[in-house]
Amino acid sequence: MLVLGTANRKKGIELTDLLQPTGVELRTLADFPADDFQVVEDGDTFAANARLKAVGYAQHLGRWALADDSGLLVDALDGQPGVFSARYAGPNANDEANNRLLLERLNDVPLKRRTARFVCHIAVADASGEIQAESKASCRGRILFQPRGRDGFGYDPLFEIVEYHRTFAEFGLRVKAHLSHRARAARRLMPHLIQLADAGRI
Repeated sequence: MLVLGTANRKKGIELTDLLQPTGVELRTLADFPADDFQVVEDGDTFAANARLKAVGYAQHLGRWALADDSGLLVDALDGQPGVFSARYAGPNANDEANNRLLLERLNDVPLKRRTARFVCHIAVADASGEIQAESKASCRGRILFQPRGRDGFGYDPLFEIVEYHRTFAEFGLRVKAHLSHRARAARRLMPHLIQLADAGRI
């Protein structure tokens, strides 16, 4: 069994769909509803935060755990919001507040300079808290002037894949599962998970 270390329901669904082909039994933190344990994400990189979460949840639950840390880096903002993507507008910010602040800070920036990339780092820890596998990937696009689309979460309605003229929120999960940073990182991780499962370790 592998516990997906996220309390974000939509991210949990996305990761479950992406990793289903491994054949590994997947659970999320929602399967441990009485458990309010949280990992402090105080790393200064996506890799550091992914490792913190994977190790923290693995040791707390006594089970193998997978965690990802991902975020948006906007070139015109010198890489902001970066590791603060989920709490860009404050510690209790929601997606709407984060998107609104991003648009405010890009208010005078023309479309050609609104380039950005999503980055994802995934880490897997065994039940003792030792990191056993990692992967990372990114996806380039640009930030639009207003949200488009109803699917996805986070900055998805603002992040346009230029070649397709659509945002992540307009693609739907099936297409996003081929193009996104998280999907690419998950695909790179899958051979390691399959190898671990075949060895009877997970």
